[in-house]
Amino acid sequence: MIHKYVGSRVGLLGNPSDGFGGKTIAAMIDNFWASVTIRYSPQVRIIPHPHFDPFSFSSFDELARVASRDGYHGGIRLVYAACKRFYDYCREHDIALADDCFTIQYDTNIPRQVGLAGSSAIVTATIQGLMEFYELTDDDIPRHLQPHLVLSVETEELDIQAGLQDRVVQVYGGAVYMDFNPEYMAQHGHGGYEPIPLELLPPMYVAWNPHATVTSGKAHNPMRFRYDEGDPEVIAGMKELADYAAAGYAALQNGDFRTFGELMDNNFDLRRRLYGDEALGQQNLAMIEIARRHGLPAKFPGSGGAIVGIYDDPDRVECVGEDLAKAGYRFTLVKSTRGISEKQ
Repeated sequence: MIHKYVGSRVGLLGNPSDGFGGKTIAAMIDNFWASVTIRYSPQVRIIPHPHFDPFSFSSFDELARVASRDGYHGGIRLVYAACKRFYDYCREHDIALADDCFTIQYDTNIPRQVGLAGSSAIVTATIQGLMEFYELTDDDIPRHLQPHLVLSVETEELDIQAGLQDRVVQVYGGAVYMDFNPEYMAQHGHGGYEPIPLELLPPMYVAWNPHATVTSGKAHNPMRFRYDEGDPEVIAGMKELADYAAAGYAALQNGDFRTFGELMDNNFDLRRRLYGDEALGQQNLAMIEIARRHGLPAKFPGSGGAIVGIYDDPDRVECVGEDLAKAGYRFTLVKSTRGISEKQ
């Protein structure tokens, strides 16, 4: 039996410029995770998750309530699409696969639709699990190309608007500084990825809205249209976001957490100007305001529905957590940024 585990992701600086040729810093966190388990079986079988892929209900009323709360798309479509894309990729690149069949199932505790990369974590775990099941290594599918394979599952198979940031850090683990310069990518077929020593990162916290219903495609589609139309404000904004990531990388190397925190605030403020309060949502803005009221940096780690920040005062961050809880939000300190583990 093969078990693959992928931690959740927090974008620390630069996002969402990763989808626009920019630069970002992201880290994996072990508070939340997605996993897949694969074992040999006579037929290929995908097992639905009992909670996220329900197909039976106690009543018609429960069916309607679950559909309203969770929508119609659980994780099984992600696993299904990842299996299909993995098979196609191997055929396209003349990678021979054994005739063995498997049963695969997934599990996750990543809060849904709050910008913590829950979907891509399931896809990444599936791709990595299939690679191990069929005894493929980074020699067969180079690590720097694996994020593109993971991304293609969502963009090509499921028509989901997404960028490379989440998939890069989920493949590499830990923390990564990423440069998606279009000229570099056109020449090399991938971005520039530099792992960041975890000891350089400051202590972090995460908070999220348990009732959020944000999807990355809906959040970014209008910005993509404006960017493609040559909107100078959006083009300049994405360039500035990328500059924040480069400056933040230098700040981490110098142990300058104060500057790093200021850049996180600047990152959010610029995003707010570009997207507008209506698109960001009042509940998301409220989380930011609570953190800032206590003097802590805060920004969106992804598309919205959650915030991430850094702290240097345990008492202050405890007060932030208490105020967020009173307002109905969930809060946790980041346990670690290892992000990837596996066991046989």
